[in-house]
Amino acid sequence: MIHNWLHNTWQQIHLTANPLVDSAATTAAQQVTCPAGASSMTNVGYLVAAVLFILGIKGLTHPRTAVRGNQLGAVGMLIAVLVVLLVDGRVSWPLAIVGMLLGGTAGVWLANRVQMTQMPQLVALFNGFGGIASALVAGAEVLRGSASDVAVAGVAAGLTGLIGSVTFSGSLVAAGKLHELPQFKRPWSFPKQQWVSAALLLIGLLLCWMMRDGSGTEFIPLVLLALALGVLLVTPIGGADMPVVIALLNSYSGLAAAAAGFVIGNNVLIIAGSLVGASGLILTNIMCRAMNRSLAHVLFAKLEATGAAADADEVYSGKIKQTSADEVAMLLDGVQRVVMVPGYGLAVAQAQHVVRELANLLEAAGVTVEYAIHPVAGRMPGHMNVLLAEADVPYDQLKEMDEINPTFAQCDVAIVIGANDVVNPVANTDPTSPIAGMPILNVHEARTVIMIKRSLSPGFAGIPNPLFAADNCLMLFGDGKQALMELVSALKDN
Repeated sequence: MIHNWLHNTWQQIHLTANPLVDSAATTAAQQVTCPAGASSMTNVGYLVAAVLFILGIKGLTHPRTAVRGNQLGAVGMLIAVLVVLLVDGRVSWPLAIVGMLLGGTAGVWLANRVQMTQMPQLVALFNGFGGIASALVAGAEVLRGSASDVAVAGVAAGLTGLIGSVTFSGSLVAAGKLHELPQFKRPWSFPKQQWVSAALLLIGLLLCWMMRDGSGTEFIPLVLLALALGVLLVTPIGGADMPVVIALLNSYSGLAAAAAGFVIGNNVLIIAGSLVGASGLILTNIMCRAMNRSLAHVLFAKLEATGAAADADEVYSGKIKQTSADEVAMLLDGVQRVVMVPGYGLAVAQAQHVVRELANLLEAAGVTVEYAIHPVAGRMPGHMNVLLAEADVPYDQLKEMDEINPTFAQCDVAIVIGANDVVNPVANTDPTSPIAGMPILNVHEARTVIMIKRSLSPGFAGIPNPLFAADNCLMLFGDGKQALMELVSALKDN
């Protein structure tokens, strides 16, 4: 009853807005299914949703407006869904409401349960879910066989199944790597794997072309092939390069959605998917430049270097200088400039608020405090910016790598909290290293470096860091938050 009333109301609004439309035309319009562009009111709704999507992405470019950007994007998606429900007579409103309630409940539960340190894994899963959702929608539509242009819909559905399934399986592997599950943690490959992947891709494209007959019989084999291809594309990639992979998979999920939009003739899905696909590719390019990688290497899974890492005992033996919170507090007495270098360890320890308290004490003593932000510190782009924004760190104190690197030589003390790979000088000295060529924060040029870590364990790249054994480096071992709390207490006692 509710569905019929809403549907009739929508048609009445359409009649009011278009008084020249006669009853026969109105009856025909009511029989059209999935009428993207079939009415001016539908297009207005889609236009509003698209504008909100664009404003949402614009808001995500700065921490200060990121929350509002998320909210705008969510409202845009709600409008798009409601427009589809109002104009599509096939949709069961009770079923749609149940679906939205289930999805909303799951979203709220995840938002409150998932820790900030697990957010990259969640982003990877979201990419995968988006990809497989597009594949399922396109597959159902082509198997139903209702498209006006069978050839276009068939090929588009094939591409959606290919891209969406690659995104799904690849994202699951990426989430496993980010969560450091034993079966995914280390890169895995076999001889000629790239040739196998290339062959699977060519076969997948051939199946997409064969789907132009509209039968849909190739769709399920195509999806199974694409799922295997997604696994093969991501498994050889090492953990240090996962931020690039996450950005690329995000782009794939958008491309899959755009292709699904062509299958069902939905303009807003094409727009939203194109926005996500384009922004994901831009972000991937930024990440590639930040890590000195090429996009071609990302696409063909050639990120991981093959050289053997140096032995940790050889790097550290007899060279580690351990310190204490009291000694660091005395060292900080009278300095002029301190640079904080946050890393994944800060996120794990949830130490951002204590870092802010330490900075407040130093600033009260007349010390200039800045924060050096590496583009891929943590597990995904912007990870450190979000954490520090949560602790109300002033935005003008966050310095990007290109800005802060030339000034490290004038830094009295660099305090590194849980970062490893992004400050590892071996990136500049060992061409066989897994992080060879990756731009790093030049903390080794500071007069004194304080490394706050639980142990000498390697970072995500799995290699030792010779910075720990440098003459100007002092190791403050312990949980990041606890060590900083002890340092704050020692400063207050001085």
